[in-house]
Amino acid sequence: MNIRLKILSGFLILVLMLLVAGVISIYEFSKISNKVDKILNENYVSINATKSMITALEREDSGILLLLLGSWDEGRKVLKKADSAFIINLSIASRNLIDEKEIALIKNISKQYTEYKKIWKHPIVGTKKEHNFEWYNKNLHHRFLMLSNSIQELTMTNQNIILNYAKHLKDKAQRAVMPGIIAIVSALLFSFIFSFFIHFYIANPISKITKRINDFILYKTPFEINIDTKDEIKSLADSIKELISGYSKNAIK
Repeated sequence: MNIRLKILSGFLILVLMLLVAGVISIYEFSKISNKVDKILNENYVSINATKSMITALEREDSGILLLLLGSWDEGRKVLKKADSAFIINLSIASRNLIDEKEIALIKNISKQYTEYKKIWKHPIVGTKKEHNFEWYNKNLHHRFLMLSNSIQELTMTNQNIILNYAKHLKDKAQRAVMPGIIAIVSALLFSFIFSFFIHFYIANPISKITKRINDFILYKTPFEINIDTKDEIKSLADSIKELISGYSKNAIK
């Protein structure tokens, strides 16, 4: 193999190592980026939905209190609007479930809300329930608080999922960096080895040739050198040897 191909092959191997490491790292980071977008979007939607559910639940509570005060039209109007908002956001939160705890909480919230709604759907205005805040505290308020706590627990669960997944992605990001680090270390090691071979097979033989030429010029020492490689340097050494041999024969004549 000639010198040009030796040097070129060395640089090609180095470039190939860095290219493979770069492709692997880009692929891994691309996967992480896609997963981050998916998790953040799904949980962000779920967290917003749970917050809207709490707001709707509080408005329902206000509507119930209006009914207790005898305001039928206004109370039913508020309840209808709040109930619709709650059901819509419960449906949104139910679409993005990735954890067993989330599934259990959604089922529990749906069950609690159904029981809660059964109570206030029955007439209040014009019955003995009107102005009966003791009945409200006993039958509705504690259910309202339980339901609100369950929704807040769902919000916290979604937030914890994001935090846990962020830690998981941190570990994956570190693993994705590893091919790049390995490639850099390997490239440095290969560079040292490549430099050694360049010195051993190119620089050192050229230095020997130069020294033998100088010895011949200064001290008339015979040009004797052994080059193991079969490349341009050996051809150069052989040509110089023939040239000096021819010169010596001519000088003797």
